[in-house]
Amino acid sequence: MSRTPPTPKRPPRPATPVELRDAIRAEALRQGFDAVGFAPAVLEPDARRERLRRLTDFVDAGWQGDMGWLGERTEARADPQHLWRDARTVVSLAVNYAPAADPLAVLDEREHAAISVYAQGRDYHEVMKSKLKALGRFIWDTYRHSLKVFVDTAPLMEKPMAQAAGQGWQGKHTNLVSRQFGSWLFLGELLLSVELPADPPETDHCGSCHACLDICPTRAFPAPYRLDARRCISYLTIEHAGPIDRELRPLLGNRIYGCDDCLAVCPWNKYAHQARESALAPRAQLNAPPLVELAALDDATFRRRFAGTAIKRIGRDRFVRNVAYALGNSAAPATALPAVERLLGDPSPLVRGAAVWAFSLLAPDLIAERRRLTRESDPEVRAEWQAAA
Repeated sequence: MSRTPPTPKRPPRPATPVELRDAIRAEALRQGFDAVGFAPAVLEPDARRERLRRLTDFVDAGWQGDMGWLGERTEARADPQHLWRDARTVVSLAVNYAPAADPLAVLDEREHAAISVYAQGRDYHEVMKSKLKALGRFIWDTYRHSLKVFVDTAPLMEKPMAQAAGQGWQGKHTNLVSRQFGSWLFLGELLLSVELPADPPETDHCGSCHACLDICPTRAFPAPYRLDARRCISYLTIEHAGPIDRELRPLLGNRIYGCDDCLAVCPWNKYAHQARESALAPRAQLNAPPLVELAALDDATFRRRFAGTAIKRIGRDRFVRNVAYALGNSAAPATALPAVERLLGDPSPLVRGAAVWAFSLLAPDLIAERRRLTRESDPEVRAEWQAAA
């Protein structure tokens, strides 16, 4: 969250609320946003209670897992005015990141890494933040209205905001679905101190479809519109800091950063067109790289390879943990086993533990002898050796 700093001294341009809304929309589209919507920042009591109830139910069920911050400042998450009491309008901004090809095809390439579409280009937080600040600067410089900028970094429920602004609706997979862009939208928000005419809110168009629920490898949806993050592969490979539960590891397949399954199968994607934002275009080295190549990364090479991407945020050890699980799932001992054996001596206990599990799958006949010879000091890694078949 950031406030656009005051700079110029030229007088503000007078504009009616409709003119201001239209000018903001036109400038946002000119700057590369794909969709713009406006909603009141002042919620009706019933709408506020419903948002708060859904968030509280999620937290009370423990579905947030390690993401403890979701249980903090719930009042602020449910109501923009708890973040900034001068807020009168929410401007919901969206950037399309639809892929050019089927992102699920890589799941059949078991010796290569499946990296979520959103993470294959530049870090979307930085792309969105840059665009939002430029738009905020335009509003301040031209009209002198105070504002705040948000992009996934503050307790603001961006998907309900986007739905209220007509951008789309929260589908059964809990992500935003758009009739123009399918399930492939990054979201950001501006809170404005001026009241502007709102766009009609979007309604749910999922109908009887449940393709996103059926395809989930780990059955992370207890019910439509409900997500248990503790079973979600995106959560497990990105947010979860420790070893992943043994029952879930085989279900990861070769997904080492995020999971696109529920997004990619959405029928509304047929209306999406390929992303036009060049900064989000996939980097060649992030499009199905060999797992054995990624397993060899130390901290320095990890940082260099993923500089400027969202992947760098999770750190080398968590990333290589994911790679080790994928190597175990590869069913390719000839190529994967040497890489896994090297990881058995990794400085990180998190990586060593994952490598033990992978070794037990790739070389079950050798596990007893290797377990007898190991001199492991970390208790969690020792437990992995004991649990290995």
